[in-house]
Amino acid sequence: MERLRDSLEDLIVQTSTNLAPDVRRALAAARAREAPGSRSALALDTIALNVDMACDRCGPICQDTGLPFFHVKAPVGVDELEFSEAVAEAVAAATRAGTLRPNSVDSLTGRNTGDNLGPGTPVVHFEQWLSDEIEVRLILKGGGCENKGAQYSLPCELPVLGRADRDLEGVRKCLLHAVHQAQGQGCSVGVLGVAIGGDRASGYQLAKEQLFRPLDDTSRDPILAALEAEVVEKADTLGIGTMGFGGAVTLVGCKIGAYNRLPASFFVTVSYDCWALRRMGAVLDAKTGALRRWLYREGPAHRMAAEAGLPLTGREIRLTTPLSEEEVLRLRVGDVVLLSGVLHTGRDALHHYLMSHDAPVSLRGAALYHCGPVALEKDGRWTITAAGPTTSIREEPYEAHVIRTLGVRAVIGKGGMGARTLAALREHGAVYLSAIGGAAQYYAACIEGVEGADLLELGVPEAMWHLRVREFPAIVTMDATGRSLHADVERASEEALAELAVPAAR
Repeated sequence: MERLRDSLEDLIVQTSTNLAPDVRRALAAARAREAPGSRSALALDTIALNVDMACDRCGPICQDTGLPFFHVKAPVGVDELEFSEAVAEAVAAATRAGTLRPNSVDSLTGRNTGDNLGPGTPVVHFEQWLSDEIEVRLILKGGGCENKGAQYSLPCELPVLGRADRDLEGVRKCLLHAVHQAQGQGCSVGVLGVAIGGDRASGYQLAKEQLFRPLDDTSRDPILAALEAEVVEKADTLGIGTMGFGGAVTLVGCKIGAYNRLPASFFVTVSYDCWALRRMGAVLDAKTGALRRWLYREGPAHRMAAEAGLPLTGREIRLTTPLSEEEVLRLRVGDVVLLSGVLHTGRDALHHYLMSHDAPVSLRGAALYHCGPVALEKDGRWTITAAGPTTSIREEPYEAHVIRTLGVRAVIGKGGMGARTLAALREHGAVYLSAIGGAAQYYAACIEGVEGADLLELGVPEAMWHLRVREFPAIVTMDATGRSLHADVERASEEALAELAVPAAR
């Protein structure tokens, strides 16, 4: 198996950087359905550019490269211990190269291992089959969409939708609820992997494995095929849209599997994935580990973006940090901002730190970017190679304090924030700006240089990076008047969800 490690590293690189053709087609179809000039259309234009840039640069599509989940089918006689060791070596090598972000954190100490290795990471599932080849499929699923997964135990009472019973109608209600609760926090447009039945553990595994199915396939079970199509159709009527900005397309796929269950248990398990459905597969020689052929490949990747850059309208507002209160108070929901100057990154660990410590640098008038980048160091100098936003709602317990005590004028992230943050924006004259989730290469290209980093002991994703940017684009979605686009879309989608509570005649 002398070529196994290299083949596995090639698989990791392709999964992280090259979106599969079926996903590209689904995104292109979504873009064709959105009104030109709408917020969702702008988000999909950015996504298209990012997909092309990631492929051209061989850089991560999204900076959150997730937890590597390998599913392996191998003939009898393949040494699972040797294979797992090769997987670990390939994962560590890909992390050193910047293809994967260091994402493995000790749950007890909070320490990042730095190489994506540790108890439970990566995940490798083996099964034997009769073929004389090895099939390896890999999915890289980031934390933002992983957090929007759900498991329902039927019967249950669902907000708006009412009682979900132990039947297909109850399953349908659960899946629509799963889409609605995700809003834009899971980087819609999204995909659902679903398991009906099983126990709690097998349900989660089966649900994630459904994401390996091509988006344009059809279930061989006619009952499941009809349910899959219905859920996608009904989800789009909710009007959540790309990034939760509102729009015609919310879901681009729903893949459902079913296991038998205990008489006393009826679980419906949902594995939510984002538009950046990063999964790839390869068939390997069982004796040498050499790559024989790719899965999910149909020839060269087609270009997604119509233009080399994001088309500007001339109505964009150019601002340079630090920001004044007067500049911020003029901004309104829907404005497109092009930021230049210095952005300071900060996510979970930094926000917790700021509750009891002074900031390492002054944040008066600053823009605080919810981002855990991919960063590489060479000869004492850092380069940011992927820098999209993380889900902001995790910082809701902290953000009002940060705005109030440190004078932050702009918070940048994805998915929006809650009532406490909105109140702080209004009280202290600040705004929330939405960047396009997953567009890691596009935003990395806006970075002119790294001016420093603090708290590196927290790990690369959680450190506070000071980044000089030029014309970094974002959309005002929560302003200093107290308006929130996210709250507006959630209310409107809830009204649409209520209309789906009563099943249509079958």
